Parts: sequence; C-alpha cells; structure tokens
Amino acid sequence: MEVHRPVIVMQLPDHLNREAVGEFLNDLTPLLEPHRPRIVLDCSQVTHIDSAGVEMLLHCLAEAMKRDGDLKLAAVSPESKIILELMRVEGIFEMFETAEKAARSFDVSVPDLAPNDVWHAGPSNLESLRRAS
Repeated sequence: MEVHRPVIVMQLPDHLNREAVGEFLNDLTPLLEPHRPRIVLDCSQVTHIDSAGVEMLLHCLAEAMKRDGDLKLAAVSPESKIILELMRVEGIFEMFETAEKAARSFDVSVPDLAPNDVWHAGPSNLESLRRAS
C-alpha cells in the first residue's frame, strides 16, 4: 500500500553559509527521516551561499534519496546558480522557477495538489509537520 506524503516547502535563510547551516539542518533533519520524504527548498530569499551551504544541500538530497524520497530547489537566483555551477553540482538538483511548480512536480499525474498536500515549514508549524510526516 502506498502512503501519500505531503510535500513540505521550507524557506532557506538569506545567508546559506557555515553559520546558518547548523540551525537550518536541525530543523530539516526530522522532516527527512520518514520513508519517501518530499521536500522543496525555497531559495527565493538566498542572497549568499558558500561551500558549506552547498554541502548541506547535497547532504539533504542524499538523505532524502536514501529513504526513496526527493529534494528539489525552487527560485534559485542567478548568483546561487553560478555557485552551484562552479562547484559542479547544478545538474544534481532539480530546480524550478517557483516552490509551487516544484511541489507539483512530485505528483505529475495529479493536475492540482490539494491544499493539505503542501506544507510550508516555519517556526510556528514545524512541530505539526514533524508529527504529520
């Protein structure tokens, strides 16, 4: 029996660097633990990304894939794309113009996701997301 999992959208911090990675990873790790996690990382606020940020993205993608899930990036700025290209990892990630398009890509057989199928993670609802996943 296939269990339907919600798509979880998380906003990345504006600086995805060594200082920010630890805190963000603490919030995201529990959401990667269930079988078949479906995560979208919204990069629309990212103004700076360094090698630690790229390594964190790769780690999260690997963790999701270990559990037969996936992690996709949305709204990646041209500057961030350049960093991903310089580190030769841009082709590893599926990237979409918007978080909504990324969320819809998880279930291509369904034209519109129901509102309950997309969860936006933030400080106020993070515990609810952990229980739901």
